[in-house]
Amino acid sequence: MRQAGRALRGIQRTLMTAYARLTASKKAVFGASVVLALIVIGLLAPLIAPGNPGAAVAPQNLPPSAAHLLGTTGQGNDVFAQVVWGTRNSLAVGFLTGAAIAIVGTVIGLCAAFFGGWTDNLLTLLTNMFLVIPGLPLIVVMAAFLPRTTLSVSFVLAIAGWAGSARVIRSQALSVVKRDYVAAATVIGERAPRIIFFEVLPGLSSLIASVLFGAIGYGIGSLAALQFLGLGDLNTVSWGTVLYWAQNNSALLQGTWWQFVPAGACLALACAAISMLNFAIDEVTNPRLRTIRERGVRLPRRSRRPVRQEEPHAA
Repeated sequence: MRQAGRALRGIQRTLMTAYARLTASKKAVFGASVVLALIVIGLLAPLIAPGNPGAAVAPQNLPPSAAHLLGTTGQGNDVFAQVVWGTRNSLAVGFLTGAAIAIVGTVIGLCAAFFGGWTDNLLTLLTNMFLVIPGLPLIVVMAAFLPRTTLSVSFVLAIAGWAGSARVIRSQALSVVKRDYVAAATVIGERAPRIIFFEVLPGLSSLIASVLFGAIGYGIGSLAALQFLGLGDLNTVSWGTVLYWAQNNSALLQGTWWQFVPAGACLALACAAISMLNFAIDEVTNPRLRTIRERGVRLPRRSRRPVRQEEPHAA
């Protein structure tokens, strides 16, 4: 119990330190603010844009106006309502995909690194097999035959994207399992699940967080790509379906930019915010990349002038 308490207190101190550093990073603050704002918009979509976003409510191809802030589509749908409601489905698939990839990659990577031997060889072989398979054709084939629902799309994206995270986590976990405190826990007879959870996993928390946010961005972008190709559920409203119908109506050729620019801007903003949050985590946890101030103390800059070396005196 004492060891578990010490481990939990260590995890708590690590999380508090990481939180303090992240709140001091402008990249993390910007990325988290945008992501939280999009989550709030997705949750409050029925209040922000009440009604059915797929219903025809006005004439086709109307430009932005007071009645329709972002104009209408080629089917007479309100673009503002579709973008707002599309935020919910896009983020839902992104977060489900990110959680699935982070969990599967963490479990496989940790087990391969900790147990070693034939377990490591088998899991590494499985990981390499999925890494060799081209991701986009696999996603397209699986999405064409599985039901086009949110869970099935998240499942397809997770199957195609877990291998890279498992390989990264395994490589980092190999260095953690060789540390002295892990060896000491093994010698005193602690069970493997306890060692993995309390000794190895805390050392990989920053990497797992980075994998999670990277997978969320991958899920959002991949969903938009699938639906733009017509392989997603076109009956649901998301940023990808908005772009699909805009392309299907030749919005770019007709000059009706309001049909694809808002959804594309939201997609780009979400992926950029998640990428900045992901980079901020790497910057905070990696001393070589850390450039933020800690405790209000600014480190002195190195002098740009070359150091002058004295020539040796002739004997």
